[in-house]
Amino acid sequence: MDDPRAQRLFGDSLVAPGDLAQSPFRVDRDRIVSSPFLARLAGVTQVISPGGAGLLVHNRLTHSLKVAQVARAIAERLTADPAHRDLLDKLGGCDPDVVEAAALAHDLGHPPFGHLGERVLDRLARQRLGLADGFEGNAQSYRIVTSTEIRGAATTGLDLTAAVRAAMLKYPWTRLDHPDPHPRHLRPAPRGAAAPPDDPDSGSLKFGAYGTELADLRQARAPFAGRIAQWQQTVEASVMDTADDIAYAIHDVEDFYRVGVLQQGTVAAELMAWQREGGHLRAVTDAALAGAARRPGSAIEALRRQLHRKDAWIADDDAFAAAVEHVREELVDGLLALPFDGSIEAEQYVARFSARWTTRLVDAITVTAAPDVRSGHVLLARAQWHEVQVLKFVHHRFVLARPDLALHQRGQARLLGTLVESLWEWLLDPEEESRLPRRLPDLVELAEAELHPRTPDRISRARGRAIVDFVAQLTDGQAAAMLDVLSGRSGALWTDAFVL
Repeated sequence: MDDPRAQRLFGDSLVAPGDLAQSPFRVDRDRIVSSPFLARLAGVTQVISPGGAGLLVHNRLTHSLKVAQVARAIAERLTADPAHRDLLDKLGGCDPDVVEAAALAHDLGHPPFGHLGERVLDRLARQRLGLADGFEGNAQSYRIVTSTEIRGAATTGLDLTAAVRAAMLKYPWTRLDHPDPHPRHLRPAPRGAAAPPDDPDSGSLKFGAYGTELADLRQARAPFAGRIAQWQQTVEASVMDTADDIAYAIHDVEDFYRVGVLQQGTVAAELMAWQREGGHLRAVTDAALAGAARRPGSAIEALRRQLHRKDAWIADDDAFAAAVEHVREELVDGLLALPFDGSIEAEQYVARFSARWTTRLVDAITVTAAPDVRSGHVLLARAQWHEVQVLKFVHHRFVLARPDLALHQRGQARLLGTLVESLWEWLLDPEEESRLPRRLPDLVELAEAELHPRTPDRISRARGRAIVDFVAQLTDGQAAAMLDVLSGRSGALWTDAFVL
């Protein structure tokens, strides 16, 4: 085997019986597409639960497919450009098949209810189940492809190549101790590496692998040693991450327009107030600005200041003002000018908006040999980087901050907490050992094998990790249905909502 990027975890066979493609990286893409973990993403929240809006909104599966589409387009453009070719090779390579496979796999570990479920499971894992690594969606995705997915008796995981596994590592470090020194100690820290302010001893807020998968992480990153910093994304991971940002910024705005959540008046008031009163707002103190948070223009001024604090390497007031103007023209005067009515004309208008923005952003991608610590080797040009920040702001300000969404999310958080507690009690009941969901004791056995045999709380931690793995693999609907049954609210004995 000549290419270390194509090395697999098990054996030397790049292509195994049952694989249809000849390229090892295309094989990885096919293995991910065939995984039930990818199929389940059709029932997992992107922002709005897929059961609540039908065909109008993206779920985690359609989001992943679009990230893969954008990522491959970026990779093909970069590799076709002679100006980038030598640098890409020097940094470790950029293969469109690798990028597409990683993009398809990047959200496999997202639990029920999306980012809300991620935060809840992390808190439960650390505080209730005693797992220092807690839960993180990216680390769970990596755990799935290396440990919990099964494709044959000889392997655990999907036995993917090193390049694809490395490309999945948006945050190529563990929560607490790899690499050493840990990137959370850098000033500034890479995106996601800093510890949460309310729990500075808990390690990085975002990370790419649990300690149990550290050997796999090291093997995946080995072909890139000496080419990129230990904490830096590979070029292919950077492409995937940038594509994720692009898809998130455009398609979530598109979703909320379709379901009538984004209203022209409120978005226009915020953007245009800042354009009129930007000079005055810049003179207001941070405390006064926070106290006037509901005043139109204040929130986007707070965004401008946040960008300067966190990303001074690229934040620019002229670029920010131009981005606000461009988003206002495209979104307020364009997409939101007419309510979505489901007509063919309306669908065409949404499609044109999405295509125009996607092309604009993909064409603005470049490669740098020496990125800032908060950037990757692949990045958007300054103007388009600011436009993405403003689009994300619209999403956060006018969707995520809504009380009606918060009401649903509080219920979902309680649901997950109760489900974890119920499964813990069931797992500890000696009379029920033979009647547990079949997957649960399998996951306990896997977790036990991963932990050091002399650890005194090994059994307890293995059970905790198994419960987290079990709950994280459910769809939104399965989580709700399972809790209904466990709490006695469902009278249906036989159900296809989940397989036990």
